[in-house]
Amino acid sequence: MKLFKNTIKGLIVSSLLVFAACTDLSETIYDKLTDETVDVNDPEVVGSMMGETYAQFRYLYWGWNGYFDLMEECADTYMTPKRIGVGWGDLYISMHKHSWNSTQGHIEGLWHYAYVGIGYANKCLDVLPETGSPQAQMRFMRALNYYILLDAFRNVPLETTQNLPEGYLPQQVNADKIFEFCVSELNAIKDDLGTKKIHGYPNRYAACMVLAKLYLNYNAYFGTTDTEYYDKALIEVNEVINDGGYSLAPNYLDNFKADISGSPEVIFAIPLDKKRAAHNYLVNKCLVGAGAAAYGYSGAPWNGSCAIPQFIDSYDSVDKRLGYTWTGGVQKSATKDSDGNYIPQSGDPIPFTSDDWAGQGVLNYSKNVHSIDNPGAYQQEGYRFVKSEIVGDDAGTYGNDVAFFRLADAMFIKAECLLRLSKDEQIAADLITNIRKRSFDSATKAIRTVADLKGGSRYDYGHREYTSEGFANWDPASYKSTSEKGTDIVLGGLLDDLAWEFVGEHHRRQDLIRFKMSDGRNVFNGKSWFCKDATTETHWDYFPIPKSAMNANISLVQNKGYN
Repeated sequence: MKLFKNTIKGLIVSSLLVFAACTDLSETIYDKLTDETVDVNDPEVVGSMMGETYAQFRYLYWGWNGYFDLMEECADTYMTPKRIGVGWGDLYISMHKHSWNSTQGHIEGLWHYAYVGIGYANKCLDVLPETGSPQAQMRFMRALNYYILLDAFRNVPLETTQNLPEGYLPQQVNADKIFEFCVSELNAIKDDLGTKKIHGYPNRYAACMVLAKLYLNYNAYFGTTDTEYYDKALIEVNEVINDGGYSLAPNYLDNFKADISGSPEVIFAIPLDKKRAAHNYLVNKCLVGAGAAAYGYSGAPWNGSCAIPQFIDSYDSVDKRLGYTWTGGVQKSATKDSDGNYIPQSGDPIPFTSDDWAGQGVLNYSKNVHSIDNPGAYQQEGYRFVKSEIVGDDAGTYGNDVAFFRLADAMFIKAECLLRLSKDEQIAADLITNIRKRSFDSATKAIRTVADLKGGSRYDYGHREYTSEGFANWDPASYKSTSEKGTDIVLGGLLDDLAWEFVGEHHRRQDLIRFKMSDGRNVFNGKSWFCKDATTETHWDYFPIPKSAMNANISLVQNKGYN
């Protein structure tokens, strides 16, 4: 929640008006921000543009239909179904079913904010000294945006300056050029980034994490089976683990508080603030309106997103992350302690009669959900995502920081690389066990063996939906199902642990694409869940170039499979 030490405000055109003299009332109106109207060599102006680079990344992540949605809505843990009597549906259904196209809202926003951020970074780098922390920060943010564009779209324009001729059209390059650029940039700036930990700013270890992600997903990006990139990823995360001075937070939820600046686990964060940088809308997107009272929140939630039932069933019942992440069953009003702090779910059951499937007259989230759109979900269906701290009164989740990289992620990457390289496998198992310990009361339950991680997934994959009408009607004759299980997933146990640890942390789409089944297909395409069906098509691994971008730039070529 804490903003940067020096809050950097956006440029305000009205402040740039220049009057010739007190006796000359004519004025020059500046309606465009150009080198003629803005002194880009002024440190304050450059500082403002640097601030905009960071701000655009906040928008990329938490803008409506932003990066969070893009990575989670198409995966096997979280969804936004058509809500009968409420609304929703639309593009969220196509995200769940993997039937999106080039007009999808999620890809429009990601593309736009990534390139606006890159533009600001380039503008700064055109005038900043070639060494030092400021240029390193801008090169990091530019590389981070390009990493996300690579992951989402593969073949995208690569631009490293704003000093371009009038009428210039950005030129698309192949994914390998984006990959090489990101790797080169991040390695070049490590020393200038330094090792100091400042909330919201990148350091050397944040660069290591982006590099590790690039290496870890190399084979998924390029359809290869090279093991050398797992060795490269290991080098990066070993530096983070051994030299970074980070440690696991004692409590899992410390990483998802409104203010995570005190967590020893967070490597790179996106700082938010309710008044000055409010973005996180999960409190409203997930909860039923009446359900706000369970947390002392005074807003009016919209009743949208919920858990996929099959994912809830995959948890060990004594795994505390189930309760930390999701709320289900009867909801109770929050009460206040002697200091005036809200205690969630500590009072009386919350009255609620709409779609009262249990016939109790109280708000009672059921695990089961009819379907994504046929007929959809009734108002009390689906467990709700509450992992991001819901602050009482009017704050909700709007000012919650984002832990973009944390130590547990580095530890998981190390474990995965060791398992894929078939070396030091017990070390891999110990890493996952150590992460799990804080979420289990029983040390025995926390243990994950090499066999567990290399075995199949516990997720009961398959198409599962009821097409019957009525919130209390679960007609067996309307049940559509297939049984695919998860026993054929290579390293399926590790894939499960990734989900339980990182659900709702912009992980799942990427993980499902990276993990494969015994027949060679990845899990993202090869498995069914809820109302999404398995396919042999592979173009769903990346998104189409947005239609708006294609219309604006005739040099762009649409990605394969989306013509």
